[in-house]
Amino acid sequence: MSAHVSPLAPTHVPEMPAIAGVKLATAAAGIRYKGRTDVLLAVMDKGTAVAGVFTQSKCLSAPVEWCRAKLSRGAARALVVNSGNANAFTGKTGRQSTALTAAIAAKAVGCGANEVFLASTGVIGEPLDATKFNGVLGTLAEQAAPGRWMDAARAIMTTDTFPKVATATVKLGNASVTINGMAKGAGMIMPDMATMLAFVFTDAPIASGALQSLLRSGVEDTFNAVTIDGDTSTSDTLLVFATGAAAAHGAPRISRAGDPRLKAFARAFRGVLADLAEQIARDGEGARKLVEIIVEGATSKKSARRIAMSVANSPLVKTAIAGEDANWGRVVMAVGKAGEPADRDRLSISFNGIRVAKSGARDPSYDETEVSNAMKNPKVQIRIALGLGKGRDRVLTCDLTKEYVAINGDYRS
Repeated sequence: MSAHVSPLAPTHVPEMPAIAGVKLATAAAGIRYKGRTDVLLAVMDKGTAVAGVFTQSKCLSAPVEWCRAKLSRGAARALVVNSGNANAFTGKTGRQSTALTAAIAAKAVGCGANEVFLASTGVIGEPLDATKFNGVLGTLAEQAAPGRWMDAARAIMTTDTFPKVATATVKLGNASVTINGMAKGAGMIMPDMATMLAFVFTDAPIASGALQSLLRSGVEDTFNAVTIDGDTSTSDTLLVFATGAAAAHGAPRISRAGDPRLKAFARAFRGVLADLAEQIARDGEGARKLVEIIVEGATSKKSARRIAMSVANSPLVKTAIAGEDANWGRVVMAVGKAGEPADRDRLSISFNGIRVAKSGARDPSYDETEVSNAMKNPKVQIRIALGLGKGRDRVLTCDLTKEYVAINGDYRS
């Protein structure tokens, strides 16, 4: 957790309403940090459905392994999240740690260990001493209360400079339902069917299978369209919990994602995911610029995504933006190396709405002063027109500054 808040941090933080069936509590367990909370316990009522997506890394963390094994049951009563230690690349000790943590939480909450979900974030390769949760989780279970969303979001931070929360209220049938989300992440970020750490809660009565379908489609153009540095974490976890409490107020029970009554909820749900994903891009380690990359005229959406990610992950493009230099030559390089269909002589590139390159050459109306002034904006949009088809996609990233190197050079010290 940085002492300096990103200049791209949202200027407005929403009021996070309580969600029926969810209680939260945080504590300082001394996992790694001193003088700050580093463990979160969320307690859910019986009948809560769960869905999740996780990192596709082949070197996944022990908590990811635990959650994947429990997800098929579709039921959750508790979530335990710790910061400071990822419990990744910790071998047999890591698996024992997850089992012990789940057992301690299950006893504290009064549920089965299979109903406990876990997430850890922080240093890779350091054993996590789960005995530090003894007593702590019991106290948290007693203290847990609705509405403590900001405390929860702060407890899961590592190099984040601000807590990330989002909320939406939407009609489901004749009832109002709430969707609350929190996330953490600032570095080692390029998700793959998952995200950094993110947790979404709702009182909507949605079965786990329908929730899983909503989640898989929802992450594709939100969390999976964000990259900070091109590195996919061992620990990426996104879990969604639906308590079903709104059924008591007339919300219909939803058993399939295709139910037409779910359309407004699905839009609001994607909106919460998109909000959290953008906040992560805004809090990229050392970031000073939010960068939106739009690729259009590609042969397919998939091709457009690959080209956009090639540009977004290019250190040369990202450092040029940090230097407020509209260096379209670096964008051309990143398009060309993506391995996707592209025609140099059809390519056009714009920075913040100003076209700098057209049909494979510098735009005849190019004005260096105009473009340089536009690059001073805290948000930079790069629009790439390929002129080959109808494929379009959009990804978010940030610039690459000296501060990123400093943060990651000192991370373990």
